[in-house]
Amino acid sequence: MGGHSGLQPGLRQAHAGVAVGLGPLRVLEREAREALEEERLAPGATRARGAGERPRPEEPDPWRTCFERDRDRILHSPAFRRLAGKTQVFVFPDDHQRTRLTHALEVAQVARAIAAALGLHEALAEAIALGHDCGHGPFGHASEDALDPLVPGGFDHAPWGADVTLAPLNLTREVSDGIRNHSWSRPAPRTPEGEVCALADRIAYTTHDAEDASRAGVVDLADLPGLVVERVGRRRSTQLARFVEDVVRTSQEAGVVGMSEPMAEALGALRAWNYERIYLRPDSLAQARAVEGLLRALVEHYVNHPEDLPGAETDDSDEERLRRAVTYVAGMTDRFACAQAVRLLAWPLDRLPKGFDTPWPR
Repeated sequence: MGGHSGLQPGLRQAHAGVAVGLGPLRVLEREAREALEEERLAPGATRARGAGERPRPEEPDPWRTCFERDRDRILHSPAFRRLAGKTQVFVFPDDHQRTRLTHALEVAQVARAIAAALGLHEALAEAIALGHDCGHGPFGHASEDALDPLVPGGFDHAPWGADVTLAPLNLTREVSDGIRNHSWSRPAPRTPEGEVCALADRIAYTTHDAEDASRAGVVDLADLPGLVVERVGRRRSTQLARFVEDVVRTSQEAGVVGMSEPMAEALGALRAWNYERIYLRPDSLAQARAVEGLLRALVEHYVNHPEDLPGAETDDSDEERLRRAVTYVAGMTDRFACAQAVRLLAWPLDRLPKGFDTPWPR
């Protein structure tokens, strides 16, 4: 179906009889929208200019700013789609539990809310937030422990995401920097939008991980620390609202992105409670050890059998072969990693995380 004839000759519309007019329009091309940023954004906000500073120069888009272009590239990338099959907390989650993908979307919402209120560049904050976890391997942080000894300098999902996973997208310096340095253990991002995403990430995962664990029967939110309940409540929605409001008000007063001491204490207490009750509980640790062995075995297989590794060259050096193997395994979803372990390594099904079903053929 080619749509419906519009009210004007040569016009086709999705619905018949639509007469809602737009009024006089001023079409804003990229350059005009960039000029408006000078009026709309806070003095310290990052500005979009032309095609942006990229590893490989390219022509600017006629309509989208450079940060909008980066956001769209990340959103349409295979690495972002694969986050739907990667662990946030629970491997093979049920319909209501988070994956890395839904986590990234929630971080983007929090980051945009804060950026909008502070007059920062919302598209830049959103691009960083959507891409911040694209460097994560399968099975959550267990993959970092598994792959860490195999990478010179160690495997850290933040710089790996910026410098390896998303490198083909030719992202701007500001977006790559925000992704590379969103973890609190990393150097500070170069933009206030990057700092917003670092806070948004921790606010999002501490609150939603507790909610998911509660729904799974792993924890009881009645046991939350008194300091947390007193300052942000027990419900995720209330916690999010109070943390976001605090970041906005504190940043406005201080002139830099940050949180107040009382709310930072509450966030830290909630995160520590999550570690004790969720991430480091015996079942989680046992599962992490199991999948670490699986991932290292997969890397070893691809190093020894490069014919099974897409893109491998026969004349690769040992170092190149190892890096290709790590890169391929790090990009896998949880289910694909399990399927490959069964197919290539005859991995016993009883040593796989609960919830894995019959693997698809490859």
